[in-house]
Amino acid sequence: MSLLSDLINLDLSDTTEKVIAEYIWIGGSGMDLRSKAKTLPGPVSDPSKLPKWNFDGSSTGQAPGEDSEVIIYPQAIFRDPFRRGKNILVICDAYTPAGQPIPTNKRHNAAKIFSHPDVVAEVPWYGIEQEYTLLQKDVKWPVGWPLGGFPGPQGPYYCGVGADKAWGRDIVDAHYKACLYAGVNISGINGEVMPGQWEFQVGPSVGISAADELWAARYILERITEIAGVVLSLDPKPIQGDWNGAGAHTNYSTKSMRNDGGFEIIKKAIGKLGLRHKEHIAAYGEGNERRLTGRHETADINTFSWGVANRGASVRVGRDTEKEGKGYFEDRRPASNMDPYVVTSMIAETTLLWKP
Repeated sequence: MSLLSDLINLDLSDTTEKVIAEYIWIGGSGMDLRSKAKTLPGPVSDPSKLPKWNFDGSSTGQAPGEDSEVIIYPQAIFRDPFRRGKNILVICDAYTPAGQPIPTNKRHNAAKIFSHPDVVAEVPWYGIEQEYTLLQKDVKWPVGWPLGGFPGPQGPYYCGVGADKAWGRDIVDAHYKACLYAGVNISGINGEVMPGQWEFQVGPSVGISAADELWAARYILERITEIAGVVLSLDPKPIQGDWNGAGAHTNYSTKSMRNDGGFEIIKKAIGKLGLRHKEHIAAYGEGNERRLTGRHETADINTFSWGVANRGASVRVGRDTEKEGKGYFEDRRPASNMDPYVVTSMIAETTLLWKP
């Protein structure tokens, strides 16, 4: 085994100019990540200089067998924390051979919204809080939980410390450092209310880069859990009953909101979000109705509400924002399994482009 680990950690930089690029794309469910590697003649730092590639879409649920070729376009580059050296991870989106985005390619439409001059001028910032649950591989039950049974009730676990309160910290810390190494703008981690559940935050990041970074961070987390032999779950309500669900709270601000008088702009933006509540909920993740019950720090799925420092509202405004009259707000509705391309671009579109 030690020879195997020596080989995995081989530093290639002394022997070859070549680098390995791991091309990553979103599979047919819209949530599963796929990847494969390609050898490049030398280091590349600009995605537009990378070759397009293809995959068999009939094996990922993204194309019929008789016309199975799907083309992937490189869109964002990160350092590879697994192979290290000059090797890279490449976030891609998927197209037909004729150049049309395939249905699971949500990045293409997001890029259109984020390149709109009215959106570009407002420099939208996002901070995404990704909650997730770590499951035991063979039984799909949270790590640290007794098999077929339950731990003590919620209370001691949120940001908890100790062998009876925090389960999976080695995975969480490995992920934190790997994201920083990769160049993901990860801004923190914490233990969540339900034991075996954790959160990391990405941002503040501008425009579409927030979603690219979140997908890269999810990929890195999937790889780390693969090594650790546990399963990553982004289910919004992994355990029924008196346990917190998992969300992906999305913090948002524009240039106008961050400037003096921004609170008035924030209130107008929240008003627009309220008018399109149904459309947003429909796009905010599968199974979200199991999470947004009005209990466990959520607002009811059918009702839009907002408040200052209110964690039971659809949208929360921080005390600091109220006090300073400018800042950001938090959309608490997105589920942990949301597509960040959809959610971030939809918030920008509703608040900056949509005319009620």
